[in-house]
Amino acid sequence: MDKRGNGYVWALDQAVDLLISSRYVIAITGAGVSVESGIPPFRGPGGLWTKHGEPPMDVYQRFLADPKGYWEERLKAPNEIVQALAQAQPNAGHSAMVELEQIGILRHLITQNIDNLHRAAGHQKLAEIHGNAQLLRCIGCASVSQRKRWSSCSTTCPPLPDLSWHRQSRHSALRGTYPAGGAGSVLSRDAPGRLHARGRYVGAGIPAASFPQMVKQHGGVLIEANLYDTPLTPLADCSLQGPFGEILPTLVEQVRAKLTA
Repeated sequence: MDKRGNGYVWALDQAVDLLISSRYVIAITGAGVSVESGIPPFRGPGGLWTKHGEPPMDVYQRFLADPKGYWEERLKAPNEIVQALAQAQPNAGHSAMVELEQIGILRHLITQNIDNLHRAAGHQKLAEIHGNAQLLRCIGCASVSQRKRWSSCSTTCPPLPDLSWHRQSRHSALRGTYPAGGAGSVLSRDAPGRLHARGRYVGAGIPAASFPQMVKQHGGVLIEANLYDTPLTPLADCSLQGPFGEILPTLVEQVRAKLTA
């Protein structure tokens, strides 16, 4: 018997039916999905920004002004988030989302996270809209390489020291716009959602946290998975509350069972 009660069981059944009946399912995840992998959130109780303050908004401009100085400062001493990123592994929720993709339910995943965990779990259709802490991008030729394996970029670029590279991100090595405590939202039946997934709107000044509202405005269906109620909860067609590493595996199990019944 599920300890959360009949309401949770009903919501889970509803989520399964919505996912199976939807023609194009997109998921968007935030910092909350990585907490169970040992990465602290940015906002909320115990959040990095709550404890240390938000980073400046002009970090990328500072990098452009002095790339060597930027990397020397970054590499002085690993801080809390750098250590967590280095040690984190995908959790059961990440693996369950990969299963949703493999069985043809999840068509695309948009993540605000820079931790590489969705990619490490095996996602193939993935938009990392705030970058990836494990990747470097040359600002000269735009070639991308894994941080640990970089040797050179392009013959069209002059030789540059390792410190002249910047992590693949629109802003800074650690900056991201995350919904407070957001564990993730599964978006479905939304044609405009495909445009977001391909990045057409990402650079146009539209915060990622507004994607669910846009889906609803275009007649889509919203399934929310989170530890607590959020501003999205009243908009959601279905809301599942609980740990990401428990909800998603249970959801996938039920989807598989219904598909094979």
